Amino acid sequence: MVNKITLTLLLIISNNIFTGYADTTTCTGIHIQNSSTSTCTYITSTTSCNPKGYINYLQIYYCNCSSFPQAGFILLLTWLVILFYILSNTASDYFCPAVEHLSNSLNLSPAIAGTTLLPLGNGCTDVFSTVIAFTTTADGGDIGLNSVLGGSIFVTTVVVGVMSLLITYQKKVVVVDKPNFIRDVVFLLVTLTNVLVIVIIGEIGLWLAIVFVLTYVVYILLVCYIHFINQKKQKLVFGDDHVITVPLLCSVEEENVVHPAEKVVHCEEQVVNRRKCVLNFLLCVVKLPVYLPRRVTIPVVTKERWSKPFLVISMVLGPLMVGVIWCTKEGGLGLKGSLVTYFVVGTIGIGLGTCAYVFTSSIMPPQRCLVFWYASGFLMSVTWTYVTCNELVSLLESLGNIIGMNPAIIGLTVLAWGNSIGDLAANVALAMYGGPDGPQIAMSGCYAGPLFNVLIGLGFSFVFVSWSKYPAAYVIPEDPNLCETIGFLMVGLLWALVILMKREMRLDHTLGGGLLVIYLCFLFIKLARAIGLLG
Repeated sequence: MVNKITLTLLLIISNNIFTGYADTTTCTGIHIQNSSTSTCTYITSTTSCNPKGYINYLQIYYCNCSSFPQAGFILLLTWLVILFYILSNTASDYFCPAVEHLSNSLNLSPAIAGTTLLPLGNGCTDVFSTVIAFTTTADGGDIGLNSVLGGSIFVTTVVVGVMSLLITYQKKVVVVDKPNFIRDVVFLLVTLTNVLVIVIIGEIGLWLAIVFVLTYVVYILLVCYIHFINQKKQKLVFGDDHVITVPLLCSVEEENVVHPAEKVVHCEEQVVNRRKCVLNFLLCVVKLPVYLPRRVTIPVVTKERWSKPFLVISMVLGPLMVGVIWCTKEGGLGLKGSLVTYFVVGTIGIGLGTCAYVFTSSIMPPQRCLVFWYASGFLMSVTWTYVTCNELVSLLESLGNIIGMNPAIIGLTVLAWGNSIGDLAANVALAMYGGPDGPQIAMSGCYAGPLFNVLIGLGFSFVFVSWSKYPAAYVIPEDPNLCETIGFLMVGLLWALVILMKREMRLDHTLGGGLLVIYLCFLFIKLARAIGLLG
């Protein structure tokens, strides 16, 4: 999902094209061509201009839309919005439910699920975007680092700041749990210090990358230890049989009572309902092209969305989709290799589809082998996230080439905002309407989420790229502004830590206002440097 500010920012920058960072892009000769014909020829004949995804956006803009470049740019922006929608909707409608049901099926404790599966559900888009950026693009390390750090600074400053201001505006008193907050902030500060050291050194080896990822395991073990200690204290105070259950979201069902005054406007309501039905129908028609492909390839076995025909079709087409992606990305398979791959995945798909048809009911979802069904939905939602992130990074890189924009700035703005806007909406809603535990859970997510994205997103990216370079080390892309970004992020964390400690862990306007000022200063410096106002 992407907001109007993001689109406006891109349009403004597109009218102020600069070439100061042309040497950092992969297709550097675009802006030195004399005509649209020569530009199109350069794109089609230069290997570095080939798309990293499935669509050649540079060819669409410079060749197909050469007569109407404004229309081509608007077309690419529209597709950017659609990709962000697919990314966020896949995570919310497919990935997160699969993660939640897998957690319940495997009987994971809340402490383990909260530090593994749930952060994975909330941060999957950031992780996949980072891994894809690192492994598929020449400037991927720069984009990946800045997108993760930009998303982290957005969540820890803007999201926490907005939450604090809204809570203060509604005159609520919210006290953050001190041990959990200090644990998350200290771990995040230590992790950022490690990233800063890696950036300063300029390279990272395979074993150091593995140690970097294993830091998250240490974090999980600490969370489990604290959870065990708290449970032990509760047993001593309340006893083994005393369980306190607090609903996260409270809902009250109103009685279905029709008052006499409501009958007067009954006819008008029917007209309004007819109009709503028409609008809903048109909306469904518009969303069908992005809904149907995922529905027929991602298995869904929840009660609310149960459909046996869709399950059978998705079990058949899901493996075929994986095979198509594999053959497309591995271009050297040849005809024989591709045929073998399609035969294997086709056989697997037919077998799974047959099992789904024979062993499931048309009335209710399956009650056995739930881990298998949920794992299938999990894997296919991961596949769709991978494909979408791959295309998203390719489009952002193409936009950077078109407008002459530093890919690092793209990562700090468009990619960071697009991946974090869902966190803003979800955490603010949870803090405002999530019951007594809502603000605490939202605050934990604001720091545990970025910690997961940095350690897992950057960590696995480091592992993959250093593995490809082994035994040599992976050289970190030179970006003098990375240290500046990490510095702003650490300043925001220290501000929150100091203010909350002085305010007895209460969220207030001082905390929120200060965090927003820090982010605005950070964004102003980055954008001013991007458009040439600063050196």
